[in-house]
Parts: sequence; structure tokens; C-alpha cells
Amino acid sequence: MGARAPSRAGPAHGDRGAVTVEAALALCSLSVFLAVAVGAIAAAGGSIRCVDAARELARLAARGEADRGRAVASQLAPSGARLALRAEGDLVVAEVSADVLHPLPVRIGSRAVAALEPGAPPP
Repeated sequence: MGARAPSRAGPAHGDRGAVTVEAALALCSLSVFLAVAVGAIAAAGGSIRCVDAARELARLAARGEADRGRAVASQLAPSGARLALRAEGDLVVAEVSADVLHPLPVRIGSRAVAALEPGAPPP
């Protein structure tokens, strides 16, 4: 007697659920990509805020208004940022750094230098 012809009724039992697994992997990949993109945008925004804060801190400290510079820089910088100010000869160096993504050890920062104005006390 003859061999049976293959059935065309549906997919083989071994392929059952493959589309579901592929969809789940695609959604996971999309979620990871979205999280990385949002983190990169947050880091870029925080970096710009650090640059602005360091620039204002250095500028005001060079004019002799270091306390006012710290107040302005703390408003401009991301929350929880660290401000550092030091004098190097006739220059004022301001550094602002912050943690961007708290669960991850990602740190951003900026450094600004300004010349001390004549008669201004060093910070």
C-alpha cells in the first residue's frame, strides 16, 4: 500500500508559539532601545545644565562674587550636583558634576575657567 501524503492542514507542532516568542523578543529589544535613548537625552540635558552652571560660577567668582555664583550655579545645575571652585594663580576654575541616572553609575560634569578681575579677591 502506498505512503500517506503530507497533510496541509496547518503548521507542524514544533513551530507552535514561535511568533509569540519573536514578538516578545522584539518588544524587549524596543524597550531596551527606548530606555537607552531616554537616558542619552537625559545625560545630554544634564551636561548642558552643568556647562551653564560652571560658566556662571566661574564668571561670578572671577568678579569677586563667589557666594552669589554658588547660589546661581546650584539653581542651574542638576539636582544633587557637586560644585567645586578653586583659584589657580590669576584664574578661577569652577567644576560642576552630577549623577544623571541614579541606578547606573553615570556621571557628567563640566569645567569652566575665568580670569580674576583686577581687585577681585580670589575665592
